[in-house]
Amino acid sequence: MAKQMQKTSVFIEQSPGDYENGDIQKNLDDDGRPKRTGTWVTASAHIITAVIGSGVLSLAWAIAQLGWVAGPAVLMAFSFITYFTSTLLADCYRAPDPVHGKRNYTYMDVVRAYLGGRKVQLCGLAQYANLVGITIGYTITASISMVAVKRSNCFHKHGHHVKCQTSNYPFMIIFACIQLVLSQIPNFDKLSWLSIVAAIMSFAYSSIGLGLSIAKVAGGEHVRTSLTGVTVGVDVSGSEKVWRTFQAIGDIAFAYAYSTVLIEIQDTIKSSPPENKSMKRASSIGVSTTTLFYVLCGLIGYAAFGNDAPGNFLTGFGFYEPFWLIDFANICIAIHLIGAYQVFAQPLFGFVEGWWSRNWPNSKFITSEHAVDVPFYGIYYLNFFRLVWRTAYVIITAVVAMIFPFFNDFLGLIGAGSFWPLTVYFPIEMHIAQSKTPKYSFRWIWLKILSWVCLVVSLIAAAGSVQGLIQSLKTYKPFQTQE
Repeated sequence: MAKQMQKTSVFIEQSPGDYENGDIQKNLDDDGRPKRTGTWVTASAHIITAVIGSGVLSLAWAIAQLGWVAGPAVLMAFSFITYFTSTLLADCYRAPDPVHGKRNYTYMDVVRAYLGGRKVQLCGLAQYANLVGITIGYTITASISMVAVKRSNCFHKHGHHVKCQTSNYPFMIIFACIQLVLSQIPNFDKLSWLSIVAAIMSFAYSSIGLGLSIAKVAGGEHVRTSLTGVTVGVDVSGSEKVWRTFQAIGDIAFAYAYSTVLIEIQDTIKSSPPENKSMKRASSIGVSTTTLFYVLCGLIGYAAFGNDAPGNFLTGFGFYEPFWLIDFANICIAIHLIGAYQVFAQPLFGFVEGWWSRNWPNSKFITSEHAVDVPFYGIYYLNFFRLVWRTAYVIITAVVAMIFPFFNDFLGLIGAGSFWPLTVYFPIEMHIAQSKTPKYSFRWIWLKILSWVCLVVSLIAAAGSVQGLIQSLKTYKPFQTQE
């Protein structure tokens, strides 16, 4: 047990308070790690922070491509699929029994416990490539929101006809500097306060976007909408309609996905009531809250802008006034993305640090923690490997974001590649293995059909992302500024 604790000590902060009165067991969980303190409330905050990104403001564009019929139908369908598969995955946190089995700390551990073989490596590749891509994408998106504040003030002062060119790079550096500090939060369990703040911010800017859309609809301005979305020959060509439809379906499907961090979130929840029960409750609250905001923002946004809906109606300047409210909403987006970056980075940090500590358990640089008295904070346990590795990671993601400002188009391709295996395939296959579902039974057949349907969605979304990436590369100009 002592050796096991030593191997994992790099990402488990152990406070002297854990051993007061010599009563070690009272402060440890059944796996020998410090007692988890998370609840369905903190798990819900993590989920909402991970799921409701600034992409909620682009759903009006997605609905515009699909129309009044297919748009809401696709939104509701993927809401159900995400919730259903998340409940299957929550039951796999412990193996083989969902309540009394052995804990699995990461998605890869879960796949190893139930499926094994090459599927473990496939899971790791899909999960961690997605996490790296998201952190780079959030660096770009946060800088766009910060730039939008400066441009909004410029438009208000000089008029809407002025270009108001502003470089993204200084704001990417500011975002990275903030992440350098926050990345030293030791693990997911210490992240609850940041997720709660980020979740509040997501509610704030979503509500502002929704309110502005309602005001625009109430203003009575005529916009073109239709049952089938953008019109071929009027808004787009036939081929553009197909590609945009593919992209819109992919955008909606990926907008719900949080399976990449579900197991890591569940590993923060205390064991009474059972973790899977708390996680299912958190998933229900997180997905239903997300669906409500998505439907409202998507449909009312489409009603406000019609077939000309912008990709993001706060940073894309679907609205110019009141400028102070637009500024506040974009600041909320930036603060939310600061927290969301950490929600997606922490599992990656833990994976890398765990791997190094297992391979070099006797290295003091990797495993030793040094108590540092931080003013206004208290005792912080500093690990030099964590300091160096996480600092290097934040810097690298910021540099990549600066070099490839069109990376968000590439992120759609990464999302397409990871959506099916992580959100659908693995949860279904592990549920079949756990419940010993008979082959060719009714339940087995419809689970397989669901898996194949989602695979088709991933493939068409990938095709749409490739086409979008090609268009971005054709128009890409290095070191361009926001106009």
